[in-house]
Amino acid sequence: MTAQLRLRPPQHRVDPRCRGWWASRIGLLVGVPAVVLFVLGVLLDAARPWLWWPAALLALVAIGGAVVVPPVLFRIHRWEVTDEAVYARSGWLWQEWRAAPLSRVQTVDVERSPLQRVFGLATLTVTTASAKGPVRIEALANEQAEQISHRLTVLTEQVSAGAADRDAT
Repeated sequence: MTAQLRLRPPQHRVDPRCRGWWASRIGLLVGVPAVVLFVLGVLLDAARPWLWWPAALLALVAIGGAVVVPPVLFRIHRWEVTDEAVYARSGWLWQEWRAAPLSRVQTVDVERSPLQRVFGLATLTVTTASAKGPVRIEALANEQAEQISHRLTVLTEQVSAGAADRDAT
């Protein structure tokens, strides 16, 4: 009989470079439309007031978000891998704490978006037999994500072999 897993705060922080990655994502998501509106305002005299106000508002949101959001997310996002489970905590306004027993792990994937590659980061996705979906640990260093992926693969094989041995007896 396995021990009952309890939801607890994971121990490890994500890679510190994630703050730059998160700020860049906010800048691209909100800052690029602000620049487009500003440029259109320069080119279209009649629409200038209608375009510059939204551009200024978006620019303020982009700057404020890039300054405020990354440090807050860095304090919240945590992860941990034990011999029994994968733990993850993420989110800001809607926080999510997840614990996935290794006996439920189906696949382990490492993903790197183009922007993550610029910052040397990766996302580890642990797919389980859960209706809630996979456990995602974002903003890990590339090497760390690869090591965790390998460790989880070995651990889940051991868990599966142990379960098969118990079923055979």
